[in-house]
Amino acid sequence: MNARLQIIEADLHAAWREALAGDARCYQDVLTRLSQHLRLFLRRRLRDKPQDVEDLVQEILLSIHQKSHTYDPKQPLTAWVYAIARYKLIDHLRAQARHDDKNDPIDDWHDQLWMASTEDADASKVHLTHMLSQLPDKQRRPIEHTKLEGHTVAEAAELTGQSESAVKVNIHRGLKALAKLYGGIF
Repeated sequence: MNARLQIIEADLHAAWREALAGDARCYQDVLTRLSQHLRLFLRRRLRDKPQDVEDLVQEILLSIHQKSHTYDPKQPLTAWVYAIARYKLIDHLRAQARHDDKNDPIDDWHDQLWMASTEDADASKVHLTHMLSQLPDKQRRPIEHTKLEGHTVAEAAELTGQSESAVKVNIHRGLKALAKLYGGIF
């Protein structure tokens, strides 16, 4: 550890011991100073996600507060703090990776969500009508009313003469039948 870091460690360590002894002002001061060091630590590691830095700083400070009873005064404070910070950073990166694995960005959302022309829309409508025609009326009509026309289940029940439970069951069975017929595209 270089001389500058030794001075920072000694100063923080002394203030932290006072804070743990009950000095509220010291406690606030130490957390404020630690947050500055943590921001630098995290900015270097989260260059591509700077919006996550402040939330992670707060999460680390909360963890420091909750784990303060585990601190061994014989050990360097900064090592203990940065160990907590590393674990929180790793947890954060793992959570991000899980989130990113489940969510694909749609940079070309316009092309994905809108038909290029009315001809494409008309062709899709014909294709959808053909697909739905493969279903019995008791399944097709609830799907049309709820999924295409935007009616509630209660309204679809009234329009079809089925109970609400039957509408739900028939929608589920109809979509399952469509998935089976068309290779699981639903």
